[in-house]
Amino acid sequence: MKNSTQLSDFILGAYFDGGPFRSLYFTIVMSLYVFIFGSNLLVIVVICVNRSLHEPMYMFLCSLFVNELYGSTGLFPFLLLQILSDVHTVSAPLCFLQVFSVYSYGSVEFLNLAAMSYDRYLAICCPLQYNELMTANKVTKLIVGIWSPPLLVNFLTLPLIVPLKRCGNIINKVYCDNHSIVKLACSDTTLNNIYGLTVSALSVFGPLIVILYTYMRILKVCFSGSKQTRQKAISTCMPHLASLLNFSFGACFEILQSRFNMNSSPNMLRIFLSLYFLTCPPLFNPLMYGLNLSKIRPGVAKGQDQRG
Repeated sequence: MKNSTQLSDFILGAYFDGGPFRSLYFTIVMSLYVFIFGSNLLVIVVICVNRSLHEPMYMFLCSLFVNELYGSTGLFPFLLLQILSDVHTVSAPLCFLQVFSVYSYGSVEFLNLAAMSYDRYLAICCPLQYNELMTANKVTKLIVGIWSPPLLVNFLTLPLIVPLKRCGNIINKVYCDNHSIVKLACSDTTLNNIYGLTVSALSVFGPLIVILYTYMRILKVCFSGSKQTRQKAISTCMPHLASLLNFSFGACFEILQSRFNMNSSPNMLRIFLSLYFLTCPPLFNPLMYGLNLSKIRPGVAKGQDQRG
């Protein structure tokens, strides 16, 4: 029988000794974080300042970019400290805080993408009724609905994982995650597993059903509509589809990393799988939308000129 204890610290086992390249790794990660923070903040400011962008699609985009800032900030400052540290430990309270931020970021991201697909469905399939169906009041309710359930559900996860008696403290990732902590437990984790699977299923399949339904309807309109309708659908849906696929790949990597034993995998592969989920969507989304949407592009270019 394993000895159980309430360990106060966790060890992150995916890090490796950077040696003389530690400063280089720190500079690369810091530059990446500054770029992610600056690009997302720039697009948020452009949307907020320009009244012509106070439309439902851009409000959902603004919510998406705020979530990118939230998720990347839950990782990068912590990651930078760990790169400079000789001992890759993290206190239990900070680890639980990171679990909350990482998982709520993922849930908000997927719900936001589902709301954006619903907005595109109304704009393309019901253009004459769009302003009546997607009012400012409805946009506000949808954004509250995007953020509130993930924050509440992930907050309720903490009372399930904090009291667990743990037989070890090594997490083979570069940040803390719920499943890795549960796997360290010596006590009964049946309730954790049921709650985790239920929340995961609702977080994935709920938004997925909305996304699949809306895109099936959009495709139907595209095939039966005019060339102008198809061009409009492609121009507005391509950035969203790219964001959706990018995030889905990251989420799949995260699930593979969490659910399967990857100790035999190369350390760099484990680090890549850990970081993709929290770095690639915040990195590419502002670029895709800033460069592809005609109403945002001039504002982004103007903001870059002023900064230059």
